Amino acid sequence: MNDCLFCKIINGDIPSYTIYEDEIVKVFLDINPSTNGDCLIIPKKHFTNINDIDLDTLCHINKVSREIYSLLKEKLNCEGLTFVQNNDFGQEIKHYHMHATPRYKTDNLMHTFNKKELIALDEIFNKIK
Repeated sequence: MNDCLFCKIINGDIPSYTIYEDEIVKVFLDINPSTNGDCLIIPKKHFTNINDIDLDTLCHINKVSREIYSLLKEKLNCEGLTFVQNNDFGQEIKHYHMHATPRYKTDNLMHTFNKKELIALDEIFNKIK
């Protein structure tokens, strides 16, 4: 993908601060971090979203996320990590990626739901049951 930001990072056209890399994935610090140590886990091969990526690569990303979890907990002394993967709407860069966000008691990243959102979530959960 010629215009994909993450493909340019993988190819070395755009610099990144890499914290882990192997033949399948690259993990680098987010240029707009939510917290200290916020990073992205991306496959080196271009996949658009979760329906596009093969299961072997997806499993490898999950394996690497466990290693990143241990690494960031040890090095940054964070209380936990949040892993998020967006698809289509909410996915700013259309190259499959997972956010690994270290969490701290003082990070103020807690989402509070308003009454309308809680009713919508309740309806969704009731349909799933």
